[in-house]
Amino acid sequence: MSQDRRPIIIRRKKVVHQHHGGSWKIALADFMTALMALFLVMWILSQSTPTQREAVGEYFRTPLVTAITGGDGQAQSANVIPGGGPDPAHAEGERARIDLRQQTRPSDTQRRAFRDLQQRIETAINADPDLRQLRQQMRFEMTPEGLRIQLLDTDQRPMFDLGRDQVAPYMRDLLRTMAPLLNELDNDLSISGHTDSLAYLSGYRGYSNWELSSDRANASRRELVAGGLEPSKLLRVSGFADRVPMPNTEASDPINRRIELLVLFDEVAERIRRPGILNGAGAPSPLSRRTPQVDTAPVEKFTESLRSALGTD
Repeated sequence: MSQDRRPIIIRRKKVVHQHHGGSWKIALADFMTALMALFLVMWILSQSTPTQREAVGEYFRTPLVTAITGGDGQAQSANVIPGGGPDPAHAEGERARIDLRQQTRPSDTQRRAFRDLQQRIETAINADPDLRQLRQQMRFEMTPEGLRIQLLDTDQRPMFDLGRDQVAPYMRDLLRTMAPLLNELDNDLSISGHTDSLAYLSGYRGYSNWELSSDRANASRRELVAGGLEPSKLLRVSGFADRVPMPNTEASDPINRRIELLVLFDEVAERIRRPGILNGAGAPSPLSRRTPQVDTAPVEKFTESLRSALGTD
């Protein structure tokens, strides 16, 4: 029986541990190098004088396009880094222009007052059964100039007789309803008339869309004044013919026959009265701008110190 036994063979799997690579060492080395460079920069900055640090900061604040091409300064540079110095291309000049823009920016109080005015107008229109149907032909929009109220024309309910400045009765009622509400604010008012591209037979040689748009704007002005609007609030009445169509519409679309009432922000009204304040009091003209001159000696000294610390040429 012993001869029938087979030998017992034990097989053991040999486990080989492979090398995982050293990519993490490279990442760690890069991190330590960057960290060392940061500490060196901080150490050199701590050893430099305030004048040198200011000069270094001045160097890096200079717009890149100006530094390379010798442009006219930050105001005309495509780079977002602000300039520096008393020149308009420098920090103080830039800061002055930014402050001027902030001063002329409409306040939240004015915007809230305009939104309240819009709500009062909508409430007054909805309260009148005859005017309620015109609500679909009105659009309100807050713009950089003020609150724009657009009175749109349609083929089914035109606000003026075709080709004339005769105001329809419901348009007259709408304007006279809005007049007392517009008086509640001290802001000035601008009125503009617009037409579609349907031209007169005589073209632009005789009575044209230019005269028609202006006459309709003036007819709207007369109805507002008849409704109680203070005449001194009217700052501008103009006609644009078919030159300013509504966005995403064809010039021939009837919706372009419209009257726009613009309740102006105080700053915008002041700029209309005094166009010279657009550039700000004392702001230099673009012709007087010059390329900023930056003293690079402290920067070069700082760079040499950094290279010496890093041991590079």
